[in-house]
Amino acid sequence: MADEQSTGTEPAQDAELISRLRVIENQPLAERADAYAALHDELARELEQKGAAPTMPPRA
Repeated sequence: MADEQSTGTEPAQDAELISRLRVIENQPLAERADAYAALHDELARELEQKGAAPTMPPRA
């Protein structure tokens, strides 16, 4: 289902995210965990900057 407030940049952003996830998945487990944590933090910051309310409490 398409977002009604689409800006037209989502396909490029989706492709970038998928590419990053593939790189992360090919890393050893310990590095993978750190990379997922860093990605989570980056995406959370982007949501906060856009004014989106977090759905989960911040990680300790």
